[in-house]
Amino acid sequence: MKPLFFVVSLLFSWQLLATESTSVESQAKTETKAAEDKVEPVKTTAPVTAIKPTESDLQDGPAVITLTPENAEQSTPTDIEPTQPIVVDPYKNNMIEVVDTSKVLGTETAKPADTPKTQQEKEVAVAQAEQAVIQAKEALTLKQQVKAKQSRESLAVIEQLIKAYNARNIDAFISMYDENVEFYAFPNELLFKGKEKLIARYGIVFKKLKCIKSSPIKRIVHGNIVIDHELSETCSTDPNVVDKRTELISSYQVENGKITKVLFFR
Repeated sequence: MKPLFFVVSLLFSWQLLATESTSVESQAKTETKAAEDKVEPVKTTAPVTAIKPTESDLQDGPAVITLTPENAEQSTPTDIEPTQPIVVDPYKNNMIEVVDTSKVLGTETAKPADTPKTQQEKEVAVAQAEQAVIQAKEALTLKQQVKAKQSRESLAVIEQLIKAYNARNIDAFISMYDENVEFYAFPNELLFKGKEKLIARYGIVFKKLKCIKSSPIKRIVHGNIVIDHELSETCSTDPNVVDKRTELISSYQVENGKITKVLFFR
């Protein structure tokens, strides 16, 4: 009975040792695999070739195999992507480099004018200056000449009108107006139109008043437009006693020697 028990115990111990050995080996393989997974493989960017050792190398020492790239002259890997794209301009060889030689306005140094040195040069310079003055005077354009002439003619018409007004001469006064003259109150209120209504209005005023006097305070003449700031004085009963004074601003438009439009500023 004892020998049988001894054999059973021995078998049971051997099986237990085998199980522990298998467990230890499996755990070692698992740790080795995990360590290998953590190690990043080394990437080679170029194919490598094995250099065979010579006979002397085999005799003198242990064999050593060295891995080298096929193209030793290539300094940078060909499969490494750059951080920025490489742009190749096909027209670069045909482009001409333009150099900006322009200058900023005002940076040029002003050159001093040449001063005449001899008496003859001075006389020439004086003659040129006098000629420049003559040309400047003659530079008055035709339009400006017409405008100046028109201003003189318009002023003459208004002066004759004021003279006839102060004399209460209705015929001379009416003759300075166009047949279709228009009277306005500022800005565009039409008061009346035509000589007939003008005669009816001013004819009564001239007969009723004992004296009328218009004196320009300030006058502006521009072409066919005359603007008068005037002082009007009237006598209602005694020709020697002024009983009403009024300041008026009137604008007259003159065409072909006649007043065509009057604008009163109240």
